[in-house]
Amino acid sequence: VGMDIAKKKHYACFVDERGRVLKKPFPVLQSREGLEWLYQCIVEAMKEFGKTEVIVGIEPTGHYWLNLAYFLDEKGIPLVMTNPMHVKRSKELDDNLPTKHDAKDALVIARLVKDGRFSYPRILKGMEAELRVGATFRSKLVEEQGAIRNQMIRWLDRYFPEFSQVFPSFGKMALAVLEYTPFPSDLAGKELEEVLALYRQSEGLQSPQKPKAKKLMELAQHSIGVTEGQQMARIEIATLVRRYRQLEEEIEALTEQLIELVQTSVEYEWLKTVPGLGDATIVELLSEIGSFSHYQDPRQLIKLAGLTLREHSSGQHKGQKRISKRGRRRLRALLFRVMMPMIRHNEAFRQLHDYYTTRPDNPLRKKQSIVVLCGKLLKVLHAVCTKHQAFDAKRMMQDIFGLETAA
Repeated sequence: VGMDIAKKKHYACFVDERGRVLKKPFPVLQSREGLEWLYQCIVEAMKEFGKTEVIVGIEPTGHYWLNLAYFLDEKGIPLVMTNPMHVKRSKELDDNLPTKHDAKDALVIARLVKDGRFSYPRILKGMEAELRVGATFRSKLVEEQGAIRNQMIRWLDRYFPEFSQVFPSFGKMALAVLEYTPFPSDLAGKELEEVLALYRQSEGLQSPQKPKAKKLMELAQHSIGVTEGQQMARIEIATLVRRYRQLEEEIEALTEQLIELVQTSVEYEWLKTVPGLGDATIVELLSEIGSFSHYQDPRQLIKLAGLTLREHSSGQHKGQKRISKRGRRRLRALLFRVMMPMIRHNEAFRQLHDYYTTRPDNPLRKKQSIVVLCGKLLKVLHAVCTKHQAFDAKRMMQDIFGLETAA
């Protein structure tokens, strides 16, 4: 069964193992009645044509396929996914026409599934689903906080450009300044102790730093900030500060809940044995990967992260090898972020990095070494979690040929 997924109305098409159309493409509504009717059509078609097995293939389209996936899982019908690029490039094989519509896509997907060109998605359940939803929401909050920060920087560039000389980041005292004295004119004519007393009224700030307040007052005397439109600008900065603090609290509370949740998993205690992996990192890692027991070989994880190598060579031309980047983008970004401090704080990975970048035969550039180490980290984490063994730096280093001598 090939299905083209949409928000309100899908299209389904039935073909047999030889690719012959058993039921022409027909619409399926995104509702309980529509999905139940699809199930009845599948059952009736299996009886009519004498089939004993069925497989449903889809092209992933945003989040609209999730309702169908959980419905089919309840009915015990396997669901597979075809690559959208494969669908796009094979739509002209049958009719030699570049036309595209939902009914045609359903047939193309069905025939791709018939040829075995699909992959099995993992339907998240239990703690894995909670972690994925929570981590995704947390990343959205962090992204929104970054947008608010940029708006505050833009506001300061207009009305108080000297502010960044005293406060390079938005800590508690910086937010207190923006709350009570956002403009240079608010500091004019005030004594230092009077300003400090204002800042102490801010929530969570008991001891404002006197040297910073003094320097800010000196800079405010010669500020080049815009003085027009300050009435509405004051409302704007107050709203931004309030929203920034709210996001800080929400991110902190959500992170604590996610850490408590991940600590109940079996793999948490083994991942904690790896130096350089903190609780927040483990939350993001397991939210992207799920349980390591789902993967028989660590190369599956490397491919999931899009770290497999690709090259474009033809004849005498030898192309450069690059990572495919076909995988979970957030997982790849997480591994890269984790590897930077791990090279500094994890002795084994630091020696590996030095070895890869200084070896006499084919030394790697620093960024290439980091990418290689990201794949190595996935292999190590897979072994640690599946074999239930604590991280052993000496054993990991012995797996690299010639490293003992180099180290």
